[in-house]
Amino acid sequence: MRRTEGASKVTGDLVFTEDLPMLGLAHASLVTSYLPSGNIRAVDAERALAMPGVIAVLTAGDLSLTEEGPDAPLARDRVFHVGQPVAAVVAETAQAAEDAAEAVEVTYDPLPSVTEWERAIGDDAPRVLPEAAGASDEASLHGAATASADDGPPQPGNVTSRLEMKRGDAAAAMAEAAIVVGGTYSMARVHHAFLEPHVVTAAPEPGGGVAVWSPTQGTGAARDTVAMSLGIAPDRVRIVPMPVGGGFGGKIVQLEPLVAHLARAVRRPVRLALSRNQEFLVGRPAPSSGITVELGATAEGDLTALRGEVTFDNGSGTGWHAGIACELLVSTYRVPNVLVTGREVATHKLPATSYRAPGAPQAYFALESCMDDLAHRLGMDPIELRLRNASREGDPRGDGSPWPRIGLTECLERARAHPVYTDARTPGEGVGVAVGSWPGGYGPAAAACRLERDGSLSVHLGSVDISGSDTGFINLAAETMGVAPERVRVIKGDAATAPASPMSAGSAITYSVGPAVVRAVVEARRQILDIAATHLEASAEDLEIEDGAVHVKGAPFRKVTLAEVARISGQGHGPVHAVGRAAPTAPAPMFTVHVARASVDPLTGDLRVGRYAAIHDIGHALNRPEVEAQIHGGVVQGLGRALGEEIVHDGEGQPRTATFADYVMPTADVIPDIAVELVEIPSEQGPLGARGIGEPPVVPVLAAVGNAIRDVTGRRLTSAPFHLETVAD
Repeated sequence: MRRTEGASKVTGDLVFTEDLPMLGLAHASLVTSYLPSGNIRAVDAERALAMPGVIAVLTAGDLSLTEEGPDAPLARDRVFHVGQPVAAVVAETAQAAEDAAEAVEVTYDPLPSVTEWERAIGDDAPRVLPEAAGASDEASLHGAATASADDGPPQPGNVTSRLEMKRGDAAAAMAEAAIVVGGTYSMARVHHAFLEPHVVTAAPEPGGGVAVWSPTQGTGAARDTVAMSLGIAPDRVRIVPMPVGGGFGGKIVQLEPLVAHLARAVRRPVRLALSRNQEFLVGRPAPSSGITVELGATAEGDLTALRGEVTFDNGSGTGWHAGIACELLVSTYRVPNVLVTGREVATHKLPATSYRAPGAPQAYFALESCMDDLAHRLGMDPIELRLRNASREGDPRGDGSPWPRIGLTECLERARAHPVYTDARTPGEGVGVAVGSWPGGYGPAAAACRLERDGSLSVHLGSVDISGSDTGFINLAAETMGVAPERVRVIKGDAATAPASPMSAGSAITYSVGPAVVRAVVEARRQILDIAATHLEASAEDLEIEDGAVHVKGAPFRKVTLAEVARISGQGHGPVHAVGRAAPTAPAPMFTVHVARASVDPLTGDLRVGRYAAIHDIGHALNRPEVEAQIHGGVVQGLGRALGEEIVHDGEGQPRTATFADYVMPTADVIPDIAVELVEIPSEQGPLGARGIGEPPVVPVLAAVGNAIRDVTGRRLTSAPFHLETVAD
């Protein structure tokens, strides 16, 4: 089935937030800090206020903001990173606001800063965050995070949280291991690079409320954050979710509280749209990381020990990625003895946020590189080594709970037989394989199903469609009811009216909302059959729905159309309107195996990925073309991290990659053909056994390409992105 919103996107009819017409709309522009750390001494807005079209220049004091720190809508007394908003200009036009923002003069008292995590953990490093800084709520919002917990010895001031995962005696097992391999693997910060930059519109509403139009991934998260910032009840905040021009975890909530404050302050609608350059300065990136992993094994290839240290540089945020990374490191393979520590470190850079499978690409870059090195040391086929040690249903995970049914071994078997893996290598070509997984997000959800007067179905949802999930739900509803997908439509509402849903992150939507859709449609179907049974003078058990009508089984000429059912439902029966609820009790973990073929020019270091295969356990594909499209997109994003994507800061905390002229994105000419194979190992609670697919495709890409480079050059690359000079002779 084609995407339900595809035609409107192609023709330009779909209204994004920046296209939304609104009477009396004003525009905002940000005044941002040029210092990585400092106290705000004064904000001089005299020149800006005198410029034509300027309505107001507002600071934290003007808005009575009490929040402090890098997450505050506007900096109050201190700045914590270059690009932190200090003031906002509101004007009649976007250009007038931008010009006036440049005229605002801010005076600072510079403070010492630290921009690299290696120095930030030193005892003499300047403190980044206030003592009162707490852990971010984003881990739970994302829906698939393993929260960090503070324990163990006291940590340096810029270590915002720490965790430890332990099983058996890793030190003793490592000492007895026949073979030990290991390394330290680093990954750079990367930019989300949405097609649509951040843009939010807000308007005051009667009684002190506010309406906010935003391409948010989670209406509930945005509503609660705005309400807390404004100091009003959540029911006074109306979040209207708009089409999302790319999210990847970076559009949960950020600008919404500020724009809501501005709209209430000037008492008219206000829109704030970031430029591409501002997106690099203000929009939050993925964190950088450093992970050290050491594996011990027997001479036969059985893993005996794993030790690791995981560090995430979250900029001036508290962070939460380490819990996920540590969990995946110790859960993917059967290892009886493990000791892994994780820590989150703060530095004076833009706070980091989630970015497609947060923590997982980092973990598997390290783990799968070490598994590949172990296979080379043993002289063993890389897939055979993984099959020998792969976790299976019932094996313990890092938190001690058993794995449910998972498809890791099935994906490995498919990869072992795939032509991208088995075909003979051409001269200068290497083959790399890597495993990846994602634990899976989930949450409670509801849906409603209504029979319309023309016999079509309306399914009311609160989920945000980023990747075609609505199309999948239409397929699911149509199959459950027994009608053509063209007879089903999805309708949405704002945060005040829409059914409950998790936010669109963590690969949670299909898995969580799908069962609610099924239950709503099943109940609507029951109501339809009851009405038709009365009309046809038959038992409901003897009826079936096919081709838009209710038939008596074995007597198809005795029928009543769904449109007729809708008409007669008002004659003593009541309208067909059903509600379905679901609350999954556990996630549905997703596994994948990727195979890459890469060639390297030994003189220039030019790296080309020529062929690629992605094998994914999807549980059940509700819409196969959209599943494949998600996999293609994830692989390309992973290749970006391998081939050049990197946010660079100088020693003073100034970003040196703040435009697409400096930030290297993969282009079509470097993307290989991507062969996709789907494995369907049904999940226990997903709709028709479906699992998620949003996160996993990006997870093993970096490791697969790195292993292919190791295969062809003999060099183990440990820092991403892979630079030419590291692979050239």
